[in-house]
Amino acid sequence: MKEENKSLRAPAYPLITIDPYTSAWSFSDKLNNGVVRHWTGKEYPLVGALRVDGRCYRFLGLETMEKNFFNFAADQKSVEVLPTRTIYKFICGPVYLTVTFLAPLFCDDLERLSTPVNLILYEVETRDNKAHEMQIYLDASPLWAMDKPWQPMAGKSGKNNAIVYSCVGTKEQPVLQKKGDDRRIDWGYLYIAASETSSISGIAKAIDARSSFADNGSVKDVVSDASDNMSSDDVLVLSSKLATAEKTSGCLLVAYDDIYSIQYYEDNRLAYWHKSGKDILTVIAETDAAKDMLLKKSMDFDKQLMDDAERVGGHKYAELCALVYRQCIAAHKLVTDKDGNLLFFSKENFSNGSIGTVDLTYPSAPLFLIYNPELLKGMMTPIFYYSESGKWTKPFAAHDSGTYPMANGQTYGGDMPVEESGNMLILAAAIARVEKKADFAKKHWKVLTIWTDYLVANGLNPENQLCTDDFAGHFAHNTNLSIKAILGIASYGILAEMLGKKKISKKYMAIAREMAAKWVPMADDGDHYRLTFDKQGTWSQKYNMIWDRFFGLNLFPKEVAEKEMKWYLSHQNRYGLPLDNRRTYSKSDWIMWTACLTNSREDFEALVNPVWDYVNEGRMRMPLSDWHETTDATTVGFRARSVVGAYFMSMLLNKYNQLS
Repeated sequence: MKEENKSLRAPAYPLITIDPYTSAWSFSDKLNNGVVRHWTGKEYPLVGALRVDGRCYRFLGLETMEKNFFNFAADQKSVEVLPTRTIYKFICGPVYLTVTFLAPLFCDDLERLSTPVNLILYEVETRDNKAHEMQIYLDASPLWAMDKPWQPMAGKSGKNNAIVYSCVGTKEQPVLQKKGDDRRIDWGYLYIAASETSSISGIAKAIDARSSFADNGSVKDVVSDASDNMSSDDVLVLSSKLATAEKTSGCLLVAYDDIYSIQYYEDNRLAYWHKSGKDILTVIAETDAAKDMLLKKSMDFDKQLMDDAERVGGHKYAELCALVYRQCIAAHKLVTDKDGNLLFFSKENFSNGSIGTVDLTYPSAPLFLIYNPELLKGMMTPIFYYSESGKWTKPFAAHDSGTYPMANGQTYGGDMPVEESGNMLILAAAIARVEKKADFAKKHWKVLTIWTDYLVANGLNPENQLCTDDFAGHFAHNTNLSIKAILGIASYGILAEMLGKKKISKKYMAIAREMAAKWVPMADDGDHYRLTFDKQGTWSQKYNMIWDRFFGLNLFPKEVAEKEMKWYLSHQNRYGLPLDNRRTYSKSDWIMWTACLTNSREDFEALVNPVWDYVNEGRMRMPLSDWHETTDATTVGFRARSVVGAYFMSMLLNKYNQLS
């Protein structure tokens, strides 16, 4: 093993990424320098050690008891974040150890995407060409299955389908009885598992399990099969004896069966993987059996994504895309409605806890337009249903479907009429372009028409209302929101053309072009364009204009983007371009779109590289926040949100020949 220094230092490293509840990260540069944590920052202890010739090397997590047994920390030589894998390399005395956290989040395989099982793959190779006696150990805290640390817990262990496993959950099991933002799941069951060949699993006091493993390389004599009263001192534990060879490998599995995942208009829905009719132990065993195939698919996918991203935007851009891929997907949950329609629900992490928010769907869309537009449809379907069912009666699109995990109707306190209507129309047209057919829009034509007519009446110079940047407050005459309305109307025209509605298409495309022609002089402020039509000396990122490029409409003269870009390049701070003139903070998702406006690689890298610096140098350790200060790289708010799918915009444009 040669030492490797991967250039990006992540603000947090993804370890187990399944959904908005089961999402564990390392907040430290070294995997064994800190406690594994939930994305919210709460402790989700996971401890791993490799015993070599009687000496234990801790490679994962921290022991937090008064007495520690794994006193030798493995020497971490490198860490690399790839789209579906985080790879750590260590030296443990006379051996090399490679540990790979693999989340098989493949968008082209919805059953696998929704299966709540991640793999921890390990490979051991001697440094001295000699065989060594080795055993590996993993334990997991019951905290993974509780919202509050005082909740009564119960667990059990056993063998099934050629695996050994242990699981834990709350005694109460309040399935889908709680909602909100800063919460962790307290229903369903956490599992850790491994092939039963040479493996032992059970429940034990952490002090007993670690002491036994340190002394004799096994937990056989200290584990029990069940506990009706687990405490914070208890753990789920696994130990495996490794082959005495110069090179060996294996797999540990972490899974979470949430029983029911989402409540959709009072109907509790199972996760998508349940369509197979299999139980959790079966899918854990099948995942273990498929580990070699999954690793190969992961390696092939990661290489292709990284090659594509680097070709479009350079190495730093590729590293950013790799970091955000799992974050984006794991901020969703995949279910179906009673009619079998796909529903892919996002959660507003550390924002307001909303479920299925349209202005999260909108920025995240590039990733899913590239890898599977069915998932994007699954985000939009609940909003269409909300209006078409008569549950939402306003002439514009709703903001959200409720508060996670309860999708029973909008709970956000304010509407975003132009914002959300424009979002839905633009994305419907984007799906049609990717699929080369407008079947999805055809199903929802009536409500799309209502939303379009709202934009025609109210979109050119919006009155005082919220947009997606709602943290900045209400304000009227928003020029960037006006762009969204114009492109929303044009999107309706595109869809009408694809559906053979020639007269309708001609009418609405003419309206969009007329509005765009008015927008230019209304927003002009000399050497740039304004934040609001009525205020000279203001400016903002016009990230919504990117869809003009995507669709190839040329509604806005190319000189508009060129003039804006020149302004942006002269108004950047150390860690990026501010959102607008009012504050120095920014949203990195929007920077990624703004960077594409001029179709210039030089301009793109000039705006994106400071975002890489923010990610690399920010002092606040957490899964990536999309809202940061451009002066000092501090996080303002939000974390672990799905909006980072926006980073894939350059790749999306490149795929459709809009970016060289």
